[in-house]
Amino acid sequence: MRQIGIFQISCIGISLLVTFLLVFAIVSLFLVPDLTDVWENLWSEEMRFSLKLSMVTGIVSTLMVMVFALPIGYALSRFDFPFKGFVKTILDLPVAFPELVLGLCLLLLFGNTVVGEVFKRLSINLVFTKQGVVAAQFFTALPYASRILKSTFDYINPRLEFVSRSLGYSQMETFYHVSLPLAKNGILAATVISFARCIGTFGTVLILAGGTYMKTEVLPMTLYLNISYGNMGMALTSGIVLTTVSFIAIFIFEKAEVGI
Repeated sequence: MRQIGIFQISCIGISLLVTFLLVFAIVSLFLVPDLTDVWENLWSEEMRFSLKLSMVTGIVSTLMVMVFALPIGYALSRFDFPFKGFVKTILDLPVAFPELVLGLCLLLLFGNTVVGEVFKRLSINLVFTKQGVVAAQFFTALPYASRILKSTFDYINPRLEFVSRSLGYSQMETFYHVSLPLAKNGILAATVISFARCIGTFGTVLILAGGTYMKTEVLPMTLYLNISYGNMGMALTSGIVLTTVSFIAIFIFEKAEVGI
């Protein structure tokens, strides 16, 4: 009979302890508010505006993230080029950055600078606007998507692409017909995680787009503003919606990860 060692018991015990604390914290969020109050808050004008803005900006940001993350992940996985390590470090930096610092950097970049003026001439004002919400979500979620896609392409055998090239397909055709279909589970996982990060982005949105009531108010901003006002019912409702979106995203991610 296989013996269970102290090390194994300790690892499992720590895992169960942390899981229990997280479950207790999440369940508390659902048990504290009155369900009637939550239902009424869900249909309030502020919540409907916040939910609609979060969904629209989250979908737009996620699409933009995937458009950029696919070539970035593939380049980092397949090609050697100068300063590759430096590029990878900089692209991953927002993962370690506090969101407030990232938002401040973006505010300085898109403010009264050459870059900001170029965007303004293109009728794109990213400071304290809804467009700024999309920009903040994009830069926050991009590193997560590019890391997942790099790992996905790392696991795909390059021989399959070599065979495709030897049969006369171009590099682009090989990427489209061989690499992308093989990476479909990773692409799904990156899309889901990006959407969850976009919906949950707070600090970057607060600094770049501002926390203006019924203007740039996304779900995390609704939670923050209503806690500030002392309206705990609306704040808890925002928390429940955000938690539900995150739970669904993680569930889909775990399902997709099995196939990576």
